[in-house]
Amino acid sequence: MTAPFAMDMQLEGWSLFWAKLEVHDIDGAVLAARRVEVAEAARARFTDTAAISGDPVVAALRKLFRAAGCDPTRYRPASEALLRRLVKGGELPEIFPLVDLNNCLSATLAVPCCVMVEGSFRAPLIWRSGVEGEGYESLRGPFNLEKKPVLFDPDGPLDTPITGNVRVKVERDTTTAWLVAYMPASELDLETASATIARLAEGTGIAIKG
Repeated sequence: MTAPFAMDMQLEGWSLFWAKLEVHDIDGAVLAARRVEVAEAARARFTDTAAISGDPVVAALRKLFRAAGCDPTRYRPASEALLRRLVKGGELPEIFPLVDLNNCLSATLAVPCCVMVEGSFRAPLIWRSGVEGEGYESLRGPFNLEKKPVLFDPDGPLDTPITGNVRVKVERDTTTAWLVAYMPASELDLETASATIARLAEGTGIAIKG
């Protein structure tokens, strides 16, 4: 779906897909099978890690990163880092259901995705390049957001498609969250993203609203 919030898209060429997710009765077996399915599909799609950068979606993302001022070889899109792990033989780990679905969508579409706890941010949102002095506590420590594509709300930075923000982090007991997928508009449309997440969520116990 299109952004359900007021948004100022200052970076051109991007399409942001949004979905509201609700946890109901999780079927762990279905979710585990979905993680295996997605990992196997990634390895079938890419023969080795070198093949990843040649994918049209990945190449388009890299171009958008450069346009935002970010070197994608130094700061890889989270989806590219995920795909590299899978192609090297890794699996999608079991984390929390909402995070697992997020990772499945990211690997399937080859785009960065993030799940943010409902109520952890507010409108209006801004999608722009970070400037000097901007940063946040990421899931892997302090992260400098200068010259990175960044999503902001009135209270500051929310997310970058490189590494997540602890401010919006999903926990084990989170039941409602917003997923955002950062897509190159030239390669993916909202309808494709919507159909893909619906297929991945089917039978897992995660409902997609809106």
